[in-house]
Amino acid sequence: MASSVSRIVRGRGGAWRTALAAMLLAGCAHGAEPEAGPLNVFGMHQTIELAPVHYTTARIYPGDGAVVRNGGIPNLFAPPGEIRAHVATHAETQALRNSLEHPSVRIILTIARGHYRIVARRSAGIASLADLRGKRIATMLDTSAGFHLHNVLASAGMTEADVQILSLPRPRDISRHIIAGEVDALAIWEPEMQRAIDALGDDAIIFAPDVGYDELFNLNTTAENLADPARRAQIVRFVAGLIETSRLLATAPDDAIAMVVATTGYPVELVRTAWPHHSFPGEVADDLLEILVREEAWLAARQSRPPRDREQLSRLIDTSVVEEARALLAGRQAHD
Repeated sequence: MASSVSRIVRGRGGAWRTALAAMLLAGCAHGAEPEAGPLNVFGMHQTIELAPVHYTTARIYPGDGAVVRNGGIPNLFAPPGEIRAHVATHAETQALRNSLEHPSVRIILTIARGHYRIVARRSAGIASLADLRGKRIATMLDTSAGFHLHNVLASAGMTEADVQILSLPRPRDISRHIIAGEVDALAIWEPEMQRAIDALGDDAIIFAPDVGYDELFNLNTTAENLADPARRAQIVRFVAGLIETSRLLATAPDDAIAMVVATTGYPVELVRTAWPHHSFPGEVADDLLEILVREEAWLAARQSRPPRDREQLSRLIDTSVVEEARALLAGRQAHD
């Protein structure tokens, strides 16, 4: 495995990364767990929020050739014959949706917080949130963007029934609908929001009220993976790498931004401008359960089913992996 580390750790700041990779590799050796095979990592390649995962996989984690495949939580339950994820990223909305059929989903780390906003066209007669009433809004329902829109509308005394929602199947290029004047407002994640703002110029009006909600972009796995000692140890080491990456990105994001550009195809200046609308906590968000409870009520109403209660939703969160990852990092730092 040492040769794998030398292949994966590269680029600027190599000494720091080599030291961290060696530390995590040493955790593997000291643990002496049986070989688990490569860690299958899945994440939505179109998202800026995936940056810490790209960085960790490429620069820190000694994963013996691990790569980030495009996908999400459904890949944790891929059918026979397809590659099954061991860890997968997605916003908390998708953990709620997928856990209805697969209650073994576990949220083990909040990788990023998406600080959402809504952009509208002044030329559509919109000068305040109240002016959204009756207007056409593009979004993706049953996603974190749809839940954010729900909360913003509620803050202005409205519901989804008070506006005309154009729910689209994918976020890529969704900004073209507001740029072309086909809709009056847009609610989606970055960098499509920034693309719309840049294109609209002075015609853009931005709303970012405090509605007590951020997108929580999480790392997910299954109870079965965590019950496997070899796989669990592997996941703990990966989470330790993500924690260290989160600390690094607070002051030195350039390499991670370059990885997002390479993966998404978005222009570097667009990604760089949208970057501050994210934060990378590297922990399980303190408000995760509260968000799940609120969002479950919204989803359940949309799906005409009873909502799960707080106790049921709390089972989707497993903080023990982060605790073990922190202990691993602390132990290696004390040893060094």
